Amino acid sequence: MTSTNLFDPLTIRDTTFRNRLWVAPMCQYSAIKEDGVPTDWHLAHLGSFASGGVGLIFTEATGVNPAGRISPQDLGLYNDEQQAAFTRIVELIHAQGVRAGIQLAHAGRKASTFRPWASEQGTVPESLGGWRAVGPSAIAYNGYDVPHALTLAEIDEIVVAFRQAARRAIDVGFDVLEIHGAHGYLVHQFLSPLSNERTDEYGGSLENRARLLLRIITEIRAEVGETVPLFVRLSGTDWVESGGWDIEQTTTVARWAKDAGGDFFDISSGGNVAGANIPLAPGYQVEFAAAVRERAGVSTSAVGLITTAEQANEVVASGHADAVMMARQFLRNPHFALQAAHDLGVAIDYWPRQYERAVWRA
Repeated sequence: MTSTNLFDPLTIRDTTFRNRLWVAPMCQYSAIKEDGVPTDWHLAHLGSFASGGVGLIFTEATGVNPAGRISPQDLGLYNDEQQAAFTRIVELIHAQGVRAGIQLAHAGRKASTFRPWASEQGTVPESLGGWRAVGPSAIAYNGYDVPHALTLAEIDEIVVAFRQAARRAIDVGFDVLEIHGAHGYLVHQFLSPLSNERTDEYGGSLENRARLLLRIITEIRAEVGETVPLFVRLSGTDWVESGGWDIEQTTTVARWAKDAGGDFFDISSGGNVAGANIPLAPGYQVEFAAAVRERAGVSTSAVGLITTAEQANEVVASGHADAVMMARQFLRNPHFALQAAHDLGVAIDYWPRQYERAVWRA
């Protein structure tokens, strides 16, 4: 048997990716009019990766309704203006032979926050364009305002919002959809017993805490049909000693999510507990992707402090994950995939014609 290479193609449902080195979602906090509309910044930002040799580019976490945005400057996909603005971005990505993905999200209790470089931090008040955040329970995150605990009817509305956003995404032309179920945002808040103290059918047992995610997957799959790849991002752990979300629960829910219509699992970690002791080191989350892949029998990607071509290739070649997502490394070098192919000695035929003079020659 030959090991899989980082630059081998990968097919999921009816979509083939030309390689397994992908751009992870990265929030830019730069939407126009504070109404979630992509701008020229997003076109340039995502377009820079499109000419750099990757196989898939994800947008940032994109709110499925106004209250689902992390900040007032985050993207959304719940109106016609937003949908139209995404179209030119997807067209540019496709023109370079790259697949386009969108991460559909709801920030829950971590919504309506100031963007990272603002002079203030925490919850944005309504007087400055903020709103009342929501969550599974009235438990605040890290000093943010206490969220409104969602009613059953409001949960139903959020499920519908995910389905409607998925339809808009397909109409735009996105090839891949991803449900954000990690980093302490709404789906993760429901999954973790540290943020979910409900006593109804959405709280208590793991099956109940996973109900929101499984409903969203089922609804999106019914909306988009059987050909569209549906990814799910999960945090492998809350990084607490006991009582939180962990890799065993992640593995079980990934198996259920696959049965509900999910195809691929983007495994990260953390985000739900402020100040958690996270042992940052190169590839520190790869073990979670490997565990979910092996125990749940699903395809996964690894992400987190993967910064070299050799490191990324080893993740795939060893069978720890089926693909690698990078974020910060692509911010440093949007053409990292072209560099990686050279470093690994892999000949690829998708250098942009305009850049061919830069191809390394023997």
